[in-house]
Amino acid sequence: MTTTTLLEREAATCEGSMKTDRPLVLAHRGARRVAAENTVEAFVRAVAMGADGVELDVRRAADGVLVVHHDATTRGGDLIAGTPAAVVRAAQPEIPTLTEALDACAGRLVNVEIKNSPLEPGFDRDERAADAVVALLDERSGRDRVIVSSFHLSAIDRVRMGSPSVPTGLLTVTRADVTVMDRLVDRGHHALHPGRRAMSRRRADQVVAAAHDRGLQVNVWTVNAPATLTRLRDAGVDGLITDVPDVARATLGLS
Repeated sequence: MTTTTLLEREAATCEGSMKTDRPLVLAHRGARRVAAENTVEAFVRAVAMGADGVELDVRRAADGVLVVHHDATTRGGDLIAGTPAAVVRAAQPEIPTLTEALDACAGRLVNVEIKNSPLEPGFDRDERAADAVVALLDERSGRDRVIVSSFHLSAIDRVRMGSPSVPTGLLTVTRADVTVMDRLVDRGHHALHPGRRAMSRRRADQVVAAAHDRGLQVNVWTVNAPATLTRLRDAGVDGLITDVPDVARATLGLS
């Protein structure tokens, strides 16, 4: 499988062939301030705003179909892991499949976050969602530009096992230390995705330097304030996951 990854530091194209070294702007669950999050409309709106890509949440329905939804249950209370995709869609029609989401984001980078937490109902120790993501990307013949992430290390380990060519990253809330980084490198992962609270003024430069020294990318979530967007850009982060891709682009001087 051939994939385009954040490791290649995809630079923005300005005035044709001119390239600018700056962080990628990824729309968090799509353009969720102007459309329902994790929907095809939100992804299309994000692309229209000029986002370099989107971040979305994936869960495995009971019949193995991958659907895009943040919570473990639908609005009506159905547990997605225990419900066939057709029933999930009937209960909440705006929930897309991962296939539909990838098609909506064609040509843009998609950060596929696998949702499978031991703290949530429906947790699957066998990591079948990770297996299904690998299988789907393979079926699509590598035409998608993706990075697969999760808060659950076992999920991205499973992706690495199934397809070493698919880039992977670990999500954290407040941890962004060298112990975590070294563990990711040892396991063959590509990126650290820390929450913005882990990237304080005092620590951001150190975190980015340590990660880059180890060949890891740093993609920070969820960054909305212009001052924080600017500070993290100046620190050298590789990606900014944001609810406001239009604000991020304007802050970075891209629109």
